[in-house]
Amino acid sequence: MNFAKITFATTVATLVIGFGYSAYAQNYPSRPISFVVPFAPGGLTDVPARVLAPLMQEKLGVSVVVENKTGASGVVGATHVLRAEPDGYTLLVNALADVQNLHYLKVPYNAIDDFTMIGKITDGPPLVLIINSELPYKTLKELIDDAAAHPNKISFGTSGPATSPAIAMTQLNHTAGTKIVDVPYRGSGEAAAAVVTGAVQATFTFYTAAKPLTDGGKVRPLAVAGSQRISAWPDVPTMEELGYPNFNHSGFVGLVGPPKLSQSIVSTLLKALNDSIHSELFKARMEALGMTIPPSENNAPANYAAFLRREMARQGELAKLTGHDPMTPKQ
Repeated sequence: MNFAKITFATTVATLVIGFGYSAYAQNYPSRPISFVVPFAPGGLTDVPARVLAPLMQEKLGVSVVVENKTGASGVVGATHVLRAEPDGYTLLVNALADVQNLHYLKVPYNAIDDFTMIGKITDGPPLVLIINSELPYKTLKELIDDAAAHPNKISFGTSGPATSPAIAMTQLNHTAGTKIVDVPYRGSGEAAAAVVTGAVQATFTFYTAAKPLTDGGKVRPLAVAGSQRISAWPDVPTMEELGYPNFNHSGFVGLVGPPKLSQSIVSTLLKALNDSIHSELFKARMEALGMTIPPSENNAPANYAAFLRREMARQGELAKLTGHDPMTPKQ
């Protein structure tokens, strides 16, 4: 066997691959960029992406289009981006499900190490606890006291196993020592509608779904499952204020690319991202959804990766409460 030839061939192949990646970065961008949203249109991942796309289009000088590739709690869309060329034209809009999934599903990738981090788009919105407005409970304590005194009397609608509302309800049962019943629905919208009709007493749902119902007087908010109160509801306390530590169930949305995306492309995208999310238009639209914008000085690939790792570990601890053994991320 001629090892010299093998070594030469390997070196040439490596150089060709390296030149290929370098070529991607030259004159970038020069054609349309695709934001792959792995969830349905109109959701809490899709809406920020659709507001962001035309703003980044203006900064980058090329079309930015949103593609919804749904399925398997986001795994289908993420896998599509994972397999894309590292040329900066196919990007993933990722979210909370990416760090929840691996604790409940067999995910064929590591949600952090197998992608190229770019930056965070938004934080939030938080889950909020709402009840039917005709119920007598005026505070969370009144609801919990009744639930503790009468096991299985109170039922919460959720959007199914391993979703944020179900995880939050399980954490509440674990912390309060109650036996609130989980009634799964096909989505958080259906669960919130069930609170309105009285089919269930309460639900954890995202602020965006809760606010129209509270404005209409159909439900009453008792607590915010986030790190701070919501400006539109200054009188509604957080779960932590009410004595439930580490009770933070907020979403987030970020932008990542396929593996081996060049630093030059990442830098170009990050600048356009930070400039866009700090525009008055974007901030106003996100505030209406209960979302906040990360500071530009902290919004960088390494910081986003560190945030995802912390969130992945936290979701693993929450998974234990639901009876799941946290899975080891794919290496």
